[in-house]
Amino acid sequence: MNSKILAGLLIVCVIPAQADWLDWRGPTANGHSDAIGLPLHWSETEHVKWKVPVRDFGHSTPVVKGNQIWLTTATKDGSALYALCFDLETGDTIHDIEVFQPAMSQRIHPVNTYATPSIALEDNRAYVHFGTFGTACLDTRTGEVLWKNTDLHCDHMQGPASSPILFEDLLILDLEGVDVQFMVALDKDTGKLVWKEDRAPELFQNIKPLFLLKSYITPIIEEVDGQPQLIANASQLVSGHDPRTGKEIWRVVYGGDSSISRTVSGHGMFFVNTGGPPGGTWLWAVRQGGTGDVTDSHVAWTIEDNVPLETSPVLVDDLLYMMSDTGTLTCVEAKTGEIVWTVRLRGRFSASLLYVEGRIYISSKQGKTVIIKPGRIFDVVGENQLDGGFWASPAVVGKSLIMRSKTHLYRIEN
Repeated sequence: MNSKILAGLLIVCVIPAQADWLDWRGPTANGHSDAIGLPLHWSETEHVKWKVPVRDFGHSTPVVKGNQIWLTTATKDGSALYALCFDLETGDTIHDIEVFQPAMSQRIHPVNTYATPSIALEDNRAYVHFGTFGTACLDTRTGEVLWKNTDLHCDHMQGPASSPILFEDLLILDLEGVDVQFMVALDKDTGKLVWKEDRAPELFQNIKPLFLLKSYITPIIEEVDGQPQLIANASQLVSGHDPRTGKEIWRVVYGGDSSISRTVSGHGMFFVNTGGPPGGTWLWAVRQGGTGDVTDSHVAWTIEDNVPLETSPVLVDDLLYMMSDTGTLTCVEAKTGEIVWTVRLRGRFSASLLYVEGRIYISSKQGKTVIIKPGRIFDVVGENQLDGGFWASPAVVGKSLIMRSKTHLYRIEN
């Protein structure tokens, strides 16, 4: 074989494949990425490969597969709900799809949008979910709507937030409002109902005020004792389910409101954010395993101070990092719940924490991203400011950060 051809083949072989970002918290649904070469410093005039406007309103995190970036947006009044697809290389619009036109829109919280749930991606398919307003499957090549399901309803009270997740041949959704609380699995090929599981109805009787009934969580799938479990924290409880049937396996009852923050796991525990008494939040560490009500036997520790309602924490080795919505960053011993350090940062926060290349990226609603080195001493290694504020969490693809502000989509790269 020609030596130049052989050399070219060898070069191709050592180029790492570009990982996709198919879930709003990344490939493993926990805010971790194996990417190398992401930027430490950027601004509106530095290391922005492209910046494009995103019309209307939405907080959904960008998800990425191949050369496509997908997100949702909606008119301010919720009368039109869209899925948008952008070219990864150029930022050009590939698809702009009006998925639903709800006849009537529910009220939402002033800081929420009608396009807050993120899209779930797989080969040639994008699964979009707008809570009670409908769920659909799109062909990512053509933009064609392959199926719609508008049969699943609840009164969100403050708008939808829970994102869909994929498991085997199922699309799993959480719909928990002030009127009904349930999870469902749809056949991902047809949109037809496979199972429905009501949330412990005995725990939702005579609850006041009404907002203590609703939930905005996105479940996770974790292997426990060699079997997959669907872990879903919500108002009143966190529970583990068989993802193939929806049947509850175990529960921990804590009462109180629900958070948006997504559960993470490690060291044989689930770290569960939940609303506490009105106006408060809790973090509970729940040991994995067990059946039935394990509230008295499986709670390892709890924290009540500076726990986030919106942002999701990140676990790095033995330490758990969480950012409160109002700007308190806390480092916690994952195994014991002992607080290692607490630091106050300026701003308010909704985007979840990202761990990549030995750094934690923390983005605020004021457009600032602080980058720290994880460890037992608070160590800032980068601070960056962009014009728009960040409600959506960042995505990582190759050596790029994909960041959605209130008004624009950015690709940031050295």
